[in-house]
Amino acid sequence: MAKLKDLAQLPEQLSAGHRLCPGCGVPPIFRLGLRQTSANLLVGGATGCLEVSSSIYPYSAWKCSFIHNAFENVAATVSGAEAAYKALKRRGKMEHEYKFLAFGGDGGTYDIGLQSLSGAMERGHNMVYVCYDNEAYQNTGNQRSSSTPMGSNTTTTPVGKKSYGRVGQRKDLTAILIAHHIPYVAQGLISNWKDLGHKFERAFEIEGPCFINVLAPCIPGWKIGEDAMVDIARLAADTCFWPCYEVDHGVWKLNYKPKEKLPVIEFLKPQGRFRHLFRPENKHVIDLLQEEVDERWSEILRNCEASKPAA
Repeated sequence: MAKLKDLAQLPEQLSAGHRLCPGCGVPPIFRLGLRQTSANLLVGGATGCLEVSSSIYPYSAWKCSFIHNAFENVAATVSGAEAAYKALKRRGKMEHEYKFLAFGGDGGTYDIGLQSLSGAMERGHNMVYVCYDNEAYQNTGNQRSSSTPMGSNTTTTPVGKKSYGRVGQRKDLTAILIAHHIPYVAQGLISNWKDLGHKFERAFEIEGPCFINVLAPCIPGWKIGEDAMVDIARLAADTCFWPCYEVDHGVWKLNYKPKEKLPVIEFLKPQGRFRHLFRPENKHVIDLLQEEVDERWSEILRNCEASKPAA
């Protein structure tokens, strides 16, 4: 893993001038991640915030080969490009080394694109899929997705006299990908650039399908300040709302364990989407969310402990 000052000297693959919101959590993920390989890159993007803001015809912020695809099939398209590349290599018609990366938000990954993603991973294509999870359909105005946290106020789970927001637990997509038994699965946060950079680097060097899930704070959807992205991501780690871990060829490893695990309420407080939960009648929702966080954190700790070699 290179030092930050050395990474900063490497060429940008996602240039300035895109139209993502100031303070958005998504651009730093890919500006850092795509620096972790020296190979040529083919990147495919599902419809979503990053795609529509970086490739508005006739302009593109991408300095590598880039394919825009529909919401539902970017994993299939990139897996097809990877298969074509292998065929050309076998015939001696391709000399350069390429790496293949697909990306989508939680709407295009957890929901609409899940079948395509599952198929590409199960078939064993040599590609990396990155989900930037901003926990709702933010590109189209903050509608609920299956990644939206319990109690979150969205346009399709509005708060009112009969509703406290999103009901039920989030889908655990990282666990679903682990169940595919692919070589590498990881969760990360932009607030820990060394850890996230390592995960991109590891995914690019592995032969076979890899998946990285990254929490991406959204300024308008989460109702936070333009300078709050890194602080919110740190709170996600310190409350264990978003654990940073990896499963490398079946071996679980915890990448960050807070010295003092904070209650999930500390993650909720700075975000306007959870403001209503601090009314007395909604306190039980925070308690339910805390139970969900604790259960998932305990499960990860157990799996990581079980992966440790016997003394």
